[in-house]
Amino acid sequence: MKTNHRMRRGFTLVELLVVIVIIAALAGLTAPMVIRQRKKADQTEAVNNARQIGLALFEFETEYGNFPDDDTAKVVAENTESTASSGPDANSKFRQLIRAGIAQSETMFYAKTVYTKKPDNNFNDDSKALENGEVGFSIMMKSDGKGLSAAGNPSRPICATPFTQALAGEFDYDMYDGKAVVLKLDNSVTSLNIIKSSGAVKMNGKNLTQDGEDTVWGAQNSVQWAYPKSK
Repeated sequence: MKTNHRMRRGFTLVELLVVIVIIAALAGLTAPMVIRQRKKADQTEAVNNARQIGLALFEFETEYGNFPDDDTAKVVAENTESTASSGPDANSKFRQLIRAGIAQSETMFYAKTVYTKKPDNNFNDDSKALENGEVGFSIMMKSDGKGLSAAGNPSRPICATPFTQALAGEFDYDMYDGKAVVLKLDNSVTSLNIIKSSGAVKMNGKNLTQDGEDTVWGAQNSVQWAYPKSK
């Protein structure tokens, strides 16, 4: 007696829909994890670059007396026969580290933010070095525009990221999953929590951007951030 075996040819529509639903569910479960991992990688890159910036700033201070400002820009220009890199923005300050021969790459000044792009490392031309969008860190300055020095409270923040584009002093909560990367005067780098509702970061109970009495700056010091230029 013969038994006829009928071969199945492909999935039925119902089976195919079940497979699609399962794949979609798995994608929904893994997507948040992938996003968090990517943000963590961006944060780690910012931490590593901040450490390099710290070393470069201290070397610059040894040679020029303090961290970059408009006065050191003139001296760097004279020493290197280049154009003076002056201005209120972070790009102008960090560009002096390249002109002085201390920083050998634009990459160390990059941190992922809403206003940055990957640097192209084209810095031989003054007009190309650290163009708009190639700097992700803000640098702390005295309120009169003078550069800081390594003297003082070691907990003082000297560079930080990621600030928002629109509001000075407000950090971007979403960029590094609620973390701000802060370089301090003792050349340590720390990741601090960002308050989601305000974009503020606290240090010793005070806003990171706050100066004056009962802050790491003390009553006699007034400071302000120099922010990067956007892409």
